[in-house]
Parts: sequence; C-alpha cells; structure tokens
Amino acid sequence: MSEMLKRSKGKIVIVGAGFVGASTAFAIASSGIASELILVDVNMEKAYGEAMDLNHGLAFLSPCNIDAGDYPDVKDADIIIIAAGSGRKPGETRLDLAKKNANIIKAIIPNIMQYYNGGVLLVISNPVDVLTYIIQKMTGLPASKVLGSGTVLDSARFRYLMGQHCKVDIRNIHGYVIGEHGDSEVLVWSRVNLAGEKIDEYCNACEKKCGGIERDKIAKGVREAGAEIIKRKGATYYGVALSVTRICEAILKNQRSILTVGSVVDGPYGIKDTALSLPSIVGINGIEKIFELNLLPEEEEDLRKSAAKIRESIDSVLEDNMVDVK
Repeated sequence: MSEMLKRSKGKIVIVGAGFVGASTAFAIASSGIASELILVDVNMEKAYGEAMDLNHGLAFLSPCNIDAGDYPDVKDADIIIIAAGSGRKPGETRLDLAKKNANIIKAIIPNIMQYYNGGVLLVISNPVDVLTYIIQKMTGLPASKVLGSGTVLDSARFRYLMGQHCKVDIRNIHGYVIGEHGDSEVLVWSRVNLAGEKIDEYCNACEKKCGGIERDKIAKGVREAGAEIIKRKGATYYGVALSVTRICEAILKNQRSILTVGSVVDGPYGIKDTALSLPSIVGINGIEKIFELNLLPEEEEDLRKSAAKIRESIDSVLEDNMVDVK
C-alpha cells in the first residue's frame, strides 16, 4: 500500500466530555471517520451518558464502537484528544485560564502516558498554545506528535468572513491565520487568494466595486469571534468540534493536508522554543513538515510579536510552579 493510501485503525480517545469534548465526539461520529470512539471524563456518569446518547443515533451513521472508558483505553489509540479543562468565562483573561487549566493538565498527562504506546496527542483545551507547549514538554514526545488545534478554526472564520464580503463560496477562498489562537494572531493577507488570484488582483477585477476588502473589520471579526460567542451563549463548541474533526480526518486517513495546527517550534522565522500555529502537513504520524510562508516584513514582525506574547504566558505559568516541564 502506498504511503498516501496508508490508513489507521481509526481509534480515537477523547479526554474530557464537557461541551467541547462531547460536541467533538458528535462531529467525529457523524463524519464516519472513526471505527472506535472512547470518552474519558472525571465524571464517569457524564461520559457514559454522552456515549449512550451517541449510540442511540448509530442507526443513522457509519458503524462505530462508541463507549465510555478510562485511561487504559489510551493504549493503541491513533489519536488522543485532550479536551479537559475549564472554558473561558466572560471577562476572564487567557492567562487566568492558562494557570487554571495547567493544573488540570498536570493531573491528566501522567495518566495518559502510563498507557500511551503511540498515536498523536491533539490538544484542544484552551489556551491551546500554552497547553500544547506544556504537554509536549511534560510528555517528552517529539513536537510532531503533539498538535494543538491552533488556528484551524480561526482560518475557517477568516474564510467565512471573506466569503460573506465577496459573496463567493467559502471553499474557493484560501487564507491562513497564523501565530497565537488569540488576540495576537496574524491574518496573512498577502497569501489570500480567490480563484487562484491574490486578493488585490481579485478585487481589481471584481464587479462589486465596493472599494476594497474591509480588512480591519474582518480582522476584528476573526479575533473577537470566540469572545462574542461566549458572551452570547456561554461557550464555543460547534466550530471547534468541526475543525478538530477535520484534523482527525487528515491524521486517520493520512491525507497530508496542509492545516494551521499548533506545535512547539524551534527555528521558523527565528522563533525559538514556543508553541504557535503555522501551515503544516498533517498525516498519520502527526506533523510531517512546517511551511515558512514568504511573508511581508510587517506580517513576519507581527508573527514574532505573537510568539513573544505566547512565550510570556508560558513563562508566567511555569514561574508560578504550576507544572514541571522537562
């Protein structure tokens, strides 16, 4: 079998069955990409309830063994999704959330590693960049095997807002958000293209004659989307679940898809020892390659500033002795 057609067993374990974890389980089950889906949660009754609910819909889905379990089920998993942790509350800073969730992660990771024998760790708990860094250092696994959901959702939000503005199918718009999954993220306008044309060229030929892309408005919409949803409904989970399912599909089917997942990087753009999102080839072994886009000087500078902000948060968590890293 060729490398491109290589397939996994299709076993996914989700640690954390709250809003995000349960929504992710639903999205994965609906997609049909997994053959086995195990939910692990400190509240075992909650995990069992979610598994029961999903199982009752299997008549309408592709066959999948869905169950509640515990950390021994991590053995032989292709993907271990880490969704445990508190959600961000209105008015709460990302640093407050980092310190709170770092303590939760500190208790979870040793339990996972006790039974881990391969597979990809996919971090979706927030703040995802800080926790991806901490988990990679705690586990000692190669950086390519510890992924964060990163800015995959942010990039989708970017494409959605571009589609709304340009009145075209979102699937025909390509654009990346890189750096932090948060306020300092960088929208790479220089690499946005529609119908194979750069955005400026597309605008010049467009009959809409709107005067050009409202870049500041779109950037604000992308950066504030999560906080806006939290303000209105208390939490974000559907968009997260769908983006995580897309990452899982790329891993399980060895698609070698280019996605803006997060990982610990040491070198790209001169950035050292921090976790952030860059376009990466994602396949069955995790990240195969990270791309260094030819950015504009101001975009590259913004990326370095974003990396510095993430590193500052990491240092603050570590200095408070919340976790020990290798």
